[in-house]
Amino acid sequence: MTTPRFDLRSWLRWPALAAALVALNASLTFANVWPTPKIRWDNALSVELAAVVLLLAVAHRHARRLARVALPAVWVILVAGHYLDVTAPGLYGRDFNLYWDSQHLGNVTAMLARDVPLWLIATAATALFTVLAVVWFGARVALGQVAAAVADRRARVVLGTSALLLVVAFAAAPAAGLPFSAPVTHAYARQARFVLAMAGPGQAAPALGTSPDLDAPIDGLHGADVLVIFVEAYGAVTYDNPAFADALAPSRDALAGAAREAGRSVVSAFVESPTFGASSWLAHLTLLTGVEVRDQYAYVALMASGRDTLPRAFRRHGYRSVALMPGMRQAWPEGAFYGFNEIYGREGLTYAGPSFGWWSIPDQFALARLDALELARAHRTPRFVVFPTSTTHAPFGPVAPYVDDWSTVLTPSAFDPGEVSRAMALTPDLTNLAPAYLRAMSYEFRTFAGYVREHAGDPMVVVLVGDHQPVAAVSGPGASHEVPVHVIASPGPVVDRLVAAGFRPGMGPQHPPVSPLHGLVPTLLHAFAADSGDDGAAAADDGAGAADVARASRQPQTHRR
Repeated sequence: MTTPRFDLRSWLRWPALAAALVALNASLTFANVWPTPKIRWDNALSVELAAVVLLLAVAHRHARRLARVALPAVWVILVAGHYLDVTAPGLYGRDFNLYWDSQHLGNVTAMLARDVPLWLIATAATALFTVLAVVWFGARVALGQVAAAVADRRARVVLGTSALLLVVAFAAAPAAGLPFSAPVTHAYARQARFVLAMAGPGQAAPALGTSPDLDAPIDGLHGADVLVIFVEAYGAVTYDNPAFADALAPSRDALAGAAREAGRSVVSAFVESPTFGASSWLAHLTLLTGVEVRDQYAYVALMASGRDTLPRAFRRHGYRSVALMPGMRQAWPEGAFYGFNEIYGREGLTYAGPSFGWWSIPDQFALARLDALELARAHRTPRFVVFPTSTTHAPFGPVAPYVDDWSTVLTPSAFDPGEVSRAMALTPDLTNLAPAYLRAMSYEFRTFAGYVREHAGDPMVVVLVGDHQPVAAVSGPGASHEVPVHVIASPGPVVDRLVAAGFRPGMGPQHPPVSPLHGLVPTLLHAFAADSGDDGAAAADDGAGAADVARASRQPQTHRR
């Protein structure tokens, strides 16, 4: 009688199979460590894994070949899709959209190549390749364990039956009560549907809202310059988060104080942005047309529709429409749609100072350059200016030192070398962006305060509006789409009508929002209309006379520049 030999390989087969299944499941069910690119274990089940195990059990004669060649590549695609699906909302507060986000990869790549050291790009590329290789190799080994197991009839029956029951349970969810992770295939199907809707045959333009009457009279401005400043990433979180509100209170108070010193009032409200965390251009188009634009599909359709825009409307009222775009480094074909008289990009602003962050040009310099190029001209027509800021664009730094003496802002000696060194040392921490965000926002308010002070004697209305909340890594989970809007103007009918529309005096807006962002357009145009009453008409005449005197006497003000 012979003693059976102990088969270590046979005994290890089951623990190895269990480990392989756990690893494969974890690779498609991990969750995001908010608000970072990191991931963590999540107690969930993957229906894709169940489907693959069922496939290998059914096609067991070809299982080893599938596990060696096709399935590892598929697994890499699934893991990458799941990573984007769970990480993008944690970082940006919105889903990744393959169709329109990929259109900006070229510009992002060019920006990184220009502003990020080559060694860092090479390191990141090597790390990405290494991760993908590890995922591929790990999937090949783990799937090989499953393929080897289904070669045995008993194991094949157990694995196949279990996988089939899980697929059925997923179809019956939530009745089954099992914790399934969101399928990656659903995310890819969502992307495919959108691509087909955009690029496929028989596409139909999305339904666009009606345009407001942009030809409404704006006599109540009496020829005052109008500056619409999109404050990048300025969201309601700056009020709703007590720590943020406290940190920004001094700089916001400085802006309110500067407005008072300049003889102006400030009124504020919340509005609802059509976007969150990114895609600023959707908010810009929304406000400049008065038509809500929530995705790139509507963006392209609206651009093709030939709708009217505020820059064109102000031109018809005798204004010169100007776009101040310090963050624009390349051609901007969409600019023709808006109808600006002039678009000043990076080259037109001729900035030669230190490069602060990815966007280089400090917003204070951009405003000072706007004055030198447009607002300091003598005997000129009024200006309608659109200015998307760049200092508060992610990753929010480094932030330039604020220059107290505006007369030196455009000179080579504007910045103290020591202050520049200290500013450059405060690089954003990508795992904790809040401190950098608050530094950038404080700088922005100080810049606006100084600018209002510089133009104390000039007829001017300034509209400061957030384009969207900051990325979710800053704003937190579950943040709304609300953004603040402040209007700085001389006391009178413009301010009174905004208060009647729900704005509050001062820098403190109040929930709920007065309207969606596109609804702000008719509100502003109504506020800019001439007063119809006798007393209002008399006041308007006085205001117009004062504005005319100020404008007629406006000479190039070299003491400012």
